[in-house]
Amino acid sequence: MATLVFGHKNPDTDSVTASIAFSYLKNKLGYDTTPCVLGNINRESKFVLDHFKVPIPLEIKNVKTQVKDLNYDIVPSIKPDLSILSAYNLMEKLNVKTLPVVNDKNRLLGIITMKDIAMALITGDFYKLHTSITNIVNDLQGQLLVGEVGGKALDGRISVIAYYHKTIQGSIGQDDIIIVGDRYDIIEYALCTQVKSIILTNVNKLPQKYLDLAQEKKIPIISVGLDTYTTAKLISQCNYVSSIMKQKGLLKFNENQYLDEIKEEMISTQYRNYPVVNDDNELLGFINKKHILSPGKKKVFLVDHNEYAQSADGLAEAEILEIVDHHKIGDIATTVPIAFRNMPVGSTCTIIYEMYQEYQIGLTKEIAGLLLSGIISDTLLFKSPTTTEKDRLAVEKLNSILGLDLERYAMDMFKVGTSLEGISVEEIFYKDFKEFNLEEHKMGISQVFTLDIEDVFNRESQFIDFATETHKNKDYFLTLLVITDILKEGSYLLFNAENNSVISTAFQVSSQQGVFVPGLVSRKKQVVPKILEAYQMIR
Repeated sequence: MATLVFGHKNPDTDSVTASIAFSYLKNKLGYDTTPCVLGNINRESKFVLDHFKVPIPLEIKNVKTQVKDLNYDIVPSIKPDLSILSAYNLMEKLNVKTLPVVNDKNRLLGIITMKDIAMALITGDFYKLHTSITNIVNDLQGQLLVGEVGGKALDGRISVIAYYHKTIQGSIGQDDIIIVGDRYDIIEYALCTQVKSIILTNVNKLPQKYLDLAQEKKIPIISVGLDTYTTAKLISQCNYVSSIMKQKGLLKFNENQYLDEIKEEMISTQYRNYPVVNDDNELLGFINKKHILSPGKKKVFLVDHNEYAQSADGLAEAEILEIVDHHKIGDIATTVPIAFRNMPVGSTCTIIYEMYQEYQIGLTKEIAGLLLSGIISDTLLFKSPTTTEKDRLAVEKLNSILGLDLERYAMDMFKVGTSLEGISVEEIFYKDFKEFNLEEHKMGISQVFTLDIEDVFNRESQFIDFATETHKNKDYFLTLLVITDILKEGSYLLFNAENNSVISTAFQVSSQQGVFVPGLVSRKKQVVPKILEAYQMIR
């Protein structure tokens, strides 16, 4: 299964483009990866992907362990028209106790177990036969003297004839399949009665007249290399496995089910094996209790974040292989050493660009465009205080491949990305929202970059109400909406706090709603550090 590459929740352009570019790099280095996003991409990111004709990455909800992540057993399947005896012999050969029964399209029909076979030998209907001529020939070491292999199924009542032919007159008929030795009188009578089929035991050669009569009556005759007693004992095992397989109430699991969903069912039932199927009911394999004791894990690469709260749900169940980020060190922990590349630059894409240079992997125009867009987005075209010389140099080198008018491209990108037309208050608030730890408390900070400040303040009361509701529901110390005016290079603040002085202390402004803070554009380098300092001062 491919290793997943993804950025943080509520993905921004740097997170989306970094995921795609890093996945491409890893694939060039021999990995099998898939770029993903943890939610819908925003308008700016879509503008970038559309501009460079790159498809939207796979959207995933979480990285919890699923049935498909388990190293389940692959067991040969059988068709419903296989004989019980052949199924038993296959189980013995493979040393398994359960076999899946599928149709021609590999869709699961049922399962058969050793216990099912044993119970059929004890409680089954020994006088009923529903099978094919092929099964009888194969299972009883037989030879077809009259009839066609692969013809229609034999469906009838088994009769073992050991009496004088006059004794059986009237006791056999057209629904009977008779087992008989070299009793020619019985054979002739059976043919005249037009039985379903005749199984001969210990008959070296049948006179031609009986073969001709059987041919005329279209009655199959099978000569087997076993004695009558053994043949009578084994004949019921020539029945189709469909006659005894489990079909109703079959407990099976879909490959997309989560491990925590199926554990209880497995623990509360006593089956040896459980079939695994896909959405089309196609058989994939078997799992049992041993598989959930040491489950497989999804393998992941993280970009543009390194905190559990900002990452995919179920991350603790996954195996993190590598992290590339430009934020502060977070709380993600691993059980083994991993590659962790963290640099104080303006964009994760800057780091990934440098990795391309280090590995001497060529940049396509598409990848160059994505990396450049991620850097421009996160540095606000170098207006953000997080911007470094590495970011500027990376954009210069990347644009030597693309030849873009940077000012014009950036403004087109920002214009599309910051438009709030038709977007609800909730969507705007969670467009770029992150949760942070504040010692024993938590805070939630949303940031919106826009050229349309008027639209925000036309809905100011709605934003304040939503922040208040979020603040209460999440039990935050501070809930903050940072509205960044790209042209004025500063931000307006809407908030709800347990202590309003945290705003005035952090930014040296009044604690009124909608206050403007000049030069405040970076949540990572300005907003969060200043709030942390202020919290220490007022606590």
